[in-house]
Amino acid sequence: MNGQWLLVVIAAIFEVGWATGLKYANDFTTWTLTVIAIIVSFGLLIKSAMALPTSTVYAVFVGLGTVGTVLVDIIFFSAPINIWMLFFVALLLVGVIGLKMVTGEKEPRRTPS
Repeated sequence: MNGQWLLVVIAAIFEVGWATGLKYANDFTTWTLTVIAIIVSFGLLIKSAMALPTSTVYAVFVGLGTVGTVLVDIIFFSAPINIWMLFFVALLLVGVIGLKMVTGEKEPRRTPS
């Protein structure tokens, strides 16, 4: 896996953290961790979008973040599960993987001399 795509995956993991934090944070410490997760997540997203196609990076970031957030809600917070939710999360994951597979890297940016 390309190092830039690894940054996207790490950014999505932090997205799961801040999305969960936005729902469940209730004190100074959890809000601080949520803000840190937002900063790290978007920092990595911006860094990876400089080398990869922005639209694909964002779609993969959001898709993985959504799947991760749903799984965290189910595993740690006992969110209800139904077959349609699982179907659409799986469909989203298949779309994200497919998009990643058919997208190449950007041409390097040229700096003016």
